[in-house]
Amino acid sequence: MVESGGVGLRERKKQRTRRALVEAALRLFDEKGYEETTLAEIAAEADVSTRTFFSYFASKEDVVFYDSETRMERAAAALANREPGESPADVLRRIVDESLVWLTTYEEFTFEDAGLRLRLVLKEPTLQARALMMLLESQARLARALHEAYPDKLDPVEAAAAVGAVFGAVKLAIITNMDNDRSLEQMWNTARRAAEITLSGLCSLG
Repeated sequence: MVESGGVGLRERKKQRTRRALVEAALRLFDEKGYEETTLAEIAAEADVSTRTFFSYFASKEDVVFYDSETRMERAAAALANREPGESPADVLRRIVDESLVWLTTYEEFTFEDAGLRLRLVLKEPTLQARALMMLLESQARLARALHEAYPDKLDPVEAAAAVGAVFGAVKLAIITNMDNDRSLEQMWNTARRAAEITLSGLCSLG
C-alpha cells in the first residue's frame, strides 16, 4: 500500500526504525560515552533486536555518520541539475544553501543532534579519523564532479581548490562558533557567511 504522499507504509516503518536507532545511539553516546555504548544497548533503547540494527547500520560509526552519503548524493545532483548559465560559484553557493536547508528539515536531524554529533566527533579519535577520511573522499568526489560540469572553466586543480576552500571554510566556521551559535538560525548564518566570504575571493569562478 502506498499513501497519498507516495511513501509506502513499509518504507515509513523503516524510516521510523532508522530514526529511532539514530536517536537512541546519539542519546546513549552522550549519556554513557561512545566506546562504552554497545550495539545491543542501542538496539534495546530503540526497541528492536540487534539483528535489526545490522539491517540498517554496519557499525556504531555508521550510526554517527548516518546521512553522509545522502548529503553527497544531493550535492552531486545539484551539479547535475544546474541551471543554464549558472556559474561554478553560483552552484557552490546553492549546494551550501541546499545542504543547510536539508540538514535543518531532514526528519532524522535536529539542531541538538547536530551539536551532539559534532562534539562527539571532535572528542573521539576513532570518529575523528573516520570523519577526516569521509571529508577528503566527499570533497574529492565533488571536485571531480565540478570539473566535469565545467571542463572549459575549471581544470582539476581549480575545481579542487574551490571545493576545498568553500566547504573547508563552512565546516571550520561552524566548529569554531559552536559555543556562540545556539540556534539553527545562528548556525545557518555562520555557515552562509563563511561561504560568502570564500566565494567572494574566488573571482575566477564568476
